[in-house]
Amino acid sequence: MTMTPSTPSIITVSTLTELIKDTLEDNFANVWLRGEISNLSIPASGHWYFTLKDSRSQLRCAMFRTSNRRVSFRPENGQQVICQGRVSLYGQRGDVQFIGDSMEVEGLGGLQLAYEQLKKDLETEGLFHAGNKQTLPPFPRTVGVVTSATGAAIHDIMNVLTRRAAGIRIILRPVLVQGDQAASDVASAIAEFNLHQQADVLIVGRGGGSLEDLLAFNTEQVARAIYASNIPVISAVGHETDFTIADFVADHRAPTPSAAAELVVKNRHDLEQQIDQLSIRLHSSLQQRLVRAQDKTQSLIDQLRSPAQLHQLKQQRTLALRQRLLTAFERHYTSGRQQLLRLTGQLDILSPLNTLERGFTTVSLTKQPKKMIRRVKQLQQGDSITLRFSDGRVAATVTSQPQFDISEHEQP
Repeated sequence: MTMTPSTPSIITVSTLTELIKDTLEDNFANVWLRGEISNLSIPASGHWYFTLKDSRSQLRCAMFRTSNRRVSFRPENGQQVICQGRVSLYGQRGDVQFIGDSMEVEGLGGLQLAYEQLKKDLETEGLFHAGNKQTLPPFPRTVGVVTSATGAAIHDIMNVLTRRAAGIRIILRPVLVQGDQAASDVASAIAEFNLHQQADVLIVGRGGGSLEDLLAFNTEQVARAIYASNIPVISAVGHETDFTIADFVADHRAPTPSAAAELVVKNRHDLEQQIDQLSIRLHSSLQQRLVRAQDKTQSLIDQLRSPAQLHQLKQQRTLALRQRLLTAFERHYTSGRQQLLRLTGQLDILSPLNTLERGFTTVSLTKQPKKMIRRVKQLQQGDSITLRFSDGRVAATVTSQPQFDISEHEQP
């Protein structure tokens, strides 16, 4: 096709998008943008993808890992933020997008938000729980100090320790207390003290400052190092009104470095008073124990008896046992005699002799004295018989034939 002056210039889609992209980036190279976060996505790459919107419009945004790592808080949907960055065009979709370089929370600063978020997370995890706190040793021999070697904190700590306990050993582990490497330096120092067991108690702190100055002591890295310490840790960060994450995790919190040193060692005068009180309590306790021992000894003495008393006591016991034995014998004898009389009476009632006493006799054959004659038919004329009376016997002879009673004869 032949081009004429009136023929329009034709360009490709890629060319146009590149021109638009260059135009946007040249004219909107440093933009401060206010909006509400929505559709937040944080993939494994670490980049942030989200939308910033207001009541009328919305704009796709991206914040790459190299930039978002400098943001101190964790973004969430619904947060009102102010972002600084540039406007560009994503050519593959033709979408205008905002590329963020920094982000702050509107109203509440990013550092304050990061502090609140980390505090909530660690509290939920249990790092602040009172049951995890260690007690301070009453008389430490070695105190480890983690702070700057040139700050006012170490001088305040040294002054208090040397004044109140001149013989105590102090080990200083100098660290950075401000800057990007401060948190790592403080955490490493705490870990080293625990690795070598160099101290009985640790003071970790610095002087006061702004929230930015205290940033190292509001990091998760330092918080977990304090929580993992087997050596009790006193947090002494800032002034009385400053509260850091380290304060909440530490075993004890001191409002100032000087107060931390006072917690570690007691004043000599206070110790002397405590010793005096303990001495009084010890003396009183020993006195009471002595009185109780004397009372017990006297009681044992009262219970002891002479040999004559012991012999007399044994005689009394023997007589008492003898009397009990006689009483038991008499009781059993009387009971046995009464039972014998009762049985004898029963035998007398059943005895044939009693029957004979009432006028009856027994008849037996003389040749068979054990065979008792009970009926007439057992006798014959001429039988020799023996009649037994209650007072003796008499022999007799049957001289006539037996005569039967009609009733007797009719019995079978």
